Amino acid sequence: MRRLSLLLPLFFMAAYAHALASDLPDPGGDPSQVALSPQQERQIGEQGMLEIRADKSYLDDAEVSDYLNWLGSRLVANSSEPGQDFEFFAINDHAINAFAMPGGFVGVNTGLILIAQSESELASVLAHEVSHVTQHHLARMMSNEKYDSIATIAAVAIAILAARNNPNAAAGGMVAGPAATLQRQLAFTREHEQEADRIGLNTLQKSGFDTRAMPVFFERLDRETRLLDPNAPAWMRTHPITTDRIADIDNRVRQIPFHPVPDSLDFQLVRSKLRVLDKTPQEAIAYFTDALSGPRKFGNPVAQRYGLTLALLRGGKLARARQELDILLKQPQGGHDNPGSDPMIKTLAGQIYRAEGMSNAKLAEYYRAAVQAHPRHRALAYDYLEVMIEGRQYQAALALLEGRITAHPNDAHLYELQARTYAALEKPQEEHHALAYARISNGDLRGAIEQLELAKQSGNDFYQLAVIDNELKQFREVAAAHNKKH
Repeated sequence: MRRLSLLLPLFFMAAYAHALASDLPDPGGDPSQVALSPQQERQIGEQGMLEIRADKSYLDDAEVSDYLNWLGSRLVANSSEPGQDFEFFAINDHAINAFAMPGGFVGVNTGLILIAQSESELASVLAHEVSHVTQHHLARMMSNEKYDSIATIAAVAIAILAARNNPNAAAGGMVAGPAATLQRQLAFTREHEQEADRIGLNTLQKSGFDTRAMPVFFERLDRETRLLDPNAPAWMRTHPITTDRIADIDNRVRQIPFHPVPDSLDFQLVRSKLRVLDKTPQEAIAYFTDALSGPRKFGNPVAQRYGLTLALLRGGKLARARQELDILLKQPQGGHDNPGSDPMIKTLAGQIYRAEGMSNAKLAEYYRAAVQAHPRHRALAYDYLEVMIEGRQYQAALALLEGRITAHPNDAHLYELQARTYAALEKPQEEHHALAYARISNGDLRGAIEQLELAKQSGNDFYQLAVIDNELKQFREVAAAHNKKH
């Protein structure tokens, strides 16, 4: 059974509230000491993530998330704080926005991913947000306030989230109480923005991306939205792009030797997948068909055919999806001589093989090899686990799940698969225990408590009951503090 410590980072534990408040700096003391500790920053970020994971706009897609974290990790490794923990995630929203929270949590709207015309442009925005975190801009602003209760600390997270898609929410009265006041106080200054630009540009260069992408992206957003205010992209309102900012970053880029940087195939595939998710299957089929064979062919042919194949599968057109897959697996493009070796394409191929009714033994062989070749690709592991459960390979599935959960303790889908496995083995206590972790991973505190109560009623294993009692105690403390916040 999992250790509770794996899940503690998921939420803001009420048991820590008193210690956290007592450790906060005294605003009346030495100004150089008025700063939140890294632990306090992380706790505020985790409170925000509890809210975000429970929100319907949170995009729970392993392939999109893994791509953003791969891209973000390249930048973090070359940042001023390479040891800082970061988590990058996607928000399913057309608004062009990205935002950072204390503790290394960076959200990216799907609208921004789709409007970026190159991977370097997307990386330039992430580098900017990473710099806000590593320079502790939000923490430095928040350190001037005195947070003496869990409710006011939680209000900080709410204030940050309120600015996510509606930067004018507090001014418009949509955010009430302490959160509204805090939101108005947590606006980045011009100095913060310029510092994030300059440090982000340095990070972008060290990470091997095209530095021209940063001013190009800024200029395009400014040009395309200059006449649309107050309907300008949220990112421009929370990070105002001024002429001085563009000129400053452009002058710095001119001093850096230019070298073109090709996009990764996964950047193109993720964008195609997001387009499929954003449209009806029929709309997506029409879009990608036009991209591949219309009078004005456009985009990366491999990524466009991937999008068409995925749309056909989602639309139930299995025979045609298989035809397009066969073309896709043989379609070289640029430096990608074997697109079929890409894990996203392998995942799509496996889903088509399953839909076609391939035998469980052959599917298991296919996924075993695919997971061995791409051990970090969670979507492949999900499908492999489902095939193992369908083939009644329960113990093998549990062994694989244990390792995956250790690597990804916040992954709700892994706990759901674990619960299915225990249900098949007729182990209700373990099943409900796993479902409790799935619920809290999705920010559903009430559901987690309900599942723990069911787990407590479903078995008599003394050790597990002791663990469940301890977890119930802590989860209820969190719920009580959460209710006070609201």
